[in-house]
Amino acid sequence: MDAGDVDEDIDGNIDGEGEFVDVGEVSLYVRQLGEPGQGPPLVVIHGGPDVGHAYLLPGFEPLARDHHVVLFDFRGCGRSGRNLPEDRYQPEYVVEDTHRLIDRLGFGQVDLLGFSTGGRAAMHFVDKHPDQVRRLILASTTTYPSADSEPYLAGWDEYQRRRRAEEAEGWVRRNSTIFVWDLDLAPAYLDMLNGLDPTSDWSWERYVDGRMHPWCPGDPEHILRACGKPILILHGEKDMGFPVQLAHRLHAALPDSELAIVPEAAHMCHFEKPDVWSQHIREFLGRTVG
Repeated sequence: MDAGDVDEDIDGNIDGEGEFVDVGEVSLYVRQLGEPGQGPPLVVIHGGPDVGHAYLLPGFEPLARDHHVVLFDFRGCGRSGRNLPEDRYQPEYVVEDTHRLIDRLGFGQVDLLGFSTGGRAAMHFVDKHPDQVRRLILASTTTYPSADSEPYLAGWDEYQRRRRAEEAEGWVRRNSTIFVWDLDLAPAYLDMLNGLDPTSDWSWERYVDGRMHPWCPGDPEHILRACGKPILILHGEKDMGFPVQLAHRLHAALPDSELAIVPEAAHMCHFEKPDVWSQHIREFLGRTVG
């Protein structure tokens, strides 16, 4: 049965098992970790969009000891509904799916975390639906175009060495030696990736061809300054996707933001240093607003 045809039950499945939630055009596969507490839940927008949310679980399992965490798969990937018309796979639909999911689950206001590509979707979300967000976490992401990363990567010998090795092997390592800094952990990360559903209705060809809409239309810096939300920028020191210099740049552009750098960790710092990563989130969510 297609996930989009599954009837949903939203009566509070919080034991880590998934459920399907109808958000109108599609049913999303949702996983809730931890118990609802005094504060709002933390809703997570994953990256990609070529895989679902499961690769993020190592970073959120420690946090779920004392926080309610809600993750879901984008339409067209993971276990969420598929087989939609091609023009329904655009970033704005992820934003609206997230909005409807929060309403459907009756959460009201939430804390929002966007990881990698999902970080830009989170920026778009807070621009479109500011009243639904209490705090915003931008994890392993950037507001800046890929061209802004190139000068840092071009002069980074270790990145160039790892990239050449990945290319020489035909990318069978799936960027595991680039997204993970500790090479002893790269095989475990690759095993985790290989255990996920590799199929997706999202087309990289449309992205390469310029037919994919922006994940965050408008000026992201302006959006984040104007939203008035507490913002945590959470980044790996050795990120080879979005170099850490871009995180420092965004922090400088947002004087009221917080910046947390995970040392000796790359793009998937939640996987390499899950306890450190989750503790930064825990401390940020526990701050008194005022």
